[in-house]
Amino acid sequence: MLRDLILVSTSFFIWGIGEGLFFYFQPIYLQQLGATPVVIGGILGLGGVAMAIVQAPSGYLADRYGNRRLLIVGWIIGVVAAAIMAFSGSLVLFTIGWVVYGFSAMNPPASSYVTSVSGKLTVGRALTLLSAAYNLGAVIGPVVGGYIGQNYGLHLIYRFSLFFFILSTIMILLTRDHKVEAHPDDEPVQGKLIHNRQFILILAVIMFTIFAGYLAEPLTPNFLQNQQKVSIEMIGNLGAIGSLGNAVITLSLGGINPSSGIIVGHLLLAFFSFLLWKGNSVAWFGVGYFLKGGYRLYQAMYLSIVRSMIHSKQVGLAYGFVTTVNAVAIIIAPVVAGGLYTYQPSSIYSISLILIAISFILNLVFLRKRRHIFR
Repeated sequence: MLRDLILVSTSFFIWGIGEGLFFYFQPIYLQQLGATPVVIGGILGLGGVAMAIVQAPSGYLADRYGNRRLLIVGWIIGVVAAAIMAFSGSLVLFTIGWVVYGFSAMNPPASSYVTSVSGKLTVGRALTLLSAAYNLGAVIGPVVGGYIGQNYGLHLIYRFSLFFFILSTIMILLTRDHKVEAHPDDEPVQGKLIHNRQFILILAVIMFTIFAGYLAEPLTPNFLQNQQKVSIEMIGNLGAIGSLGNAVITLSLGGINPSSGIIVGHLLLAFFSFLLWKGNSVAWFGVGYFLKGGYRLYQAMYLSIVRSMIHSKQVGLAYGFVTTVNAVAIIIAPVVAGGLYTYQPSSIYSISLILIAISFILNLVFLRKRRHIFR
């Protein structure tokens, strides 16, 4: 099991390099292709639509046919999408590639696979280790991508990403299958999940929390370039700091009580929005980006809490539902952010702070009521 956990983590590390090459520059590149802030939000949201569509089905299929098979399918789709984006010459074709890329985000099979090979590690620790591996790779990607984009053009970074995605896929192919449990009572078990009121309620909480935490992120690169006059290369460096923060925060806090991790994640994201809004130097922006790791922290912690609510045969499907509501929030947030940015660029941060405060209270009430918090 340790061998496969190392291989998956290595694959995520390499994928983090590839995605980090372009992720923080995506809205800037879309702007270069002629998209307005509202259109940029819409395009990013379309990627979220694709991501939302694929989550629950991929989790269900992972439960029935094996999570590794779905992992391989997702990685191959990602390679195809990267190729489309790398060699597209228009906004329309690039958007198609971005939407296809959304279909590659089969997170439930990955989470389910890591859960099955976690061994003596807790679910929360195993998932945060995976997140940390990805984010350590994403430290490298933005620095390299910023240098390439600044000196040779942003279009070139997608071709470098394609190379790393292919290498990451090879690592996934080296992993081993793990036996899928028989499901003699499959229908009754799945029915229990659908009628699990506690599970349905936490899905609603998760969707609002992800929306509140993600709202300020999509158009932050545009805000930094257009309003704060930060260079593309420096934006890449800030992205690397953000990825480093993700890795450090998830590694250092991955072993704490999941509910406590969710509360801490809110506080960190509040500081991110405040420092990007009121900060007056790259140093303060860097601190804000580092603290953005709170977003990844509470994503992993929610999965850990959900795992304690469900039957072992429902892990893939349950993770699919969780990731679906994550994706729905990610669909809505960029569109709302685009409208706010058009009205007043800095409003993406002030509104985000208000929503994070509401989410903080909502989670505090939900977790205390169920005696999860600080237990």
